[in-house]
Amino acid sequence: MTSPGPGPRTVRIGRHAVGPGAAEVFLVAEVGNAHDGNLNFAHAFIDAVARTGAHAVKFQTHVADAESTPREPFRKRFGHLDSTRMDYWRRMEFTAEQWAGLKRHADDAGLIFLSSPFSPRAFELLDRLGIAAWKVASGEANNTPLVELMLRTGKPLLISTGMSYRAEIRECAGLCARRGVPYVLFHCTSSYPCPPEETGLNVIAELAREFECPVGLSDHSGEVYAPLAAAALGASAIEAHVCLSRDSFGIDVGASLTPAEIRKLADGLQSIRRMLLHPVDKDEAARKLEPMRRLFCKSIVFERDLPAGAVIGPQDLAGKKPGDGVPIGRVAEFYGLKLKRAVARDEALSPEQFHD
Repeated sequence: MTSPGPGPRTVRIGRHAVGPGAAEVFLVAEVGNAHDGNLNFAHAFIDAVARTGAHAVKFQTHVADAESTPREPFRKRFGHLDSTRMDYWRRMEFTAEQWAGLKRHADDAGLIFLSSPFSPRAFELLDRLGIAAWKVASGEANNTPLVELMLRTGKPLLISTGMSYRAEIRECAGLCARRGVPYVLFHCTSSYPCPPEETGLNVIAELAREFECPVGLSDHSGEVYAPLAAAALGASAIEAHVCLSRDSFGIDVGASLTPAEIRKLADGLQSIRRMLLHPVDKDEAARKLEPMRRLFCKSIVFERDLPAGAVIGPQDLAGKKPGDGVPIGRVAEFYGLKLKRAVARDEALSPEQFHD
């Protein structure tokens, strides 16, 4: 399948603009299932994320019987409560009322509430909440029926591509384009934690060139380096997993950042975006620094006392501060010239001191 053509340059998620020219890098703190099925912990994550400077808090919405079968294996065996993966998914479920409470809490905290649905029933739960956008999980980008449900709402799609082939990315983006629904592509490596050599930052520019849409990084490194590097390369959005502490329980803790690290990431992302949005003219910058140039640059002076008529050689001139005279870079122009009058050591050179 060919590329769907140019995508949206800027996508609005609630009150936030997401795109190459936007004032901020859109930062999503991904709770996922780090709450371990505990509603109090889920609410605690919202409070913690609200203090970090992130723009959105994201969960995952699971309805076990609608998304999985009892034979699904564990991605990685962990914990002491769940005999099967199905048991784990059931423990991650919240009721419609509980999801509504989490959404209200996020709203009150000034955060965009996001959650990835993993089934049509999960979609229905979230659709009733009036969410601002849909987050398409890596394993769902090729789930056309589920993507179609999201597209019917007309709300933007934030599409993770971690497990997707190029053709699947094109297909999903094409669905969005044909429906006229704005979308953001998130480059992602589905490795937990993701080592630097598997991060694939090159893909950010590749996706931006092909789809001409906002591109972000959904990071699983457990460090701030990859998201900051992605922002420096022009990523418009960052998603990073969050844990309450490095000692928290959970399969994704090693791929997560603490709230303090999310705070540092948020500050770094916005600083990088300001740098990118304000290119510098090097000559204009130098002109503004003329007073400093006069202090720190060097002018040509005479290295020793010389009589009138002396012919100047390299041994007779030097570069010394202040830089308010003839720049030392022009020194070779004066070799071989004859002095009109005597000069003293450290006297500033000027063209008028020489015979024509």
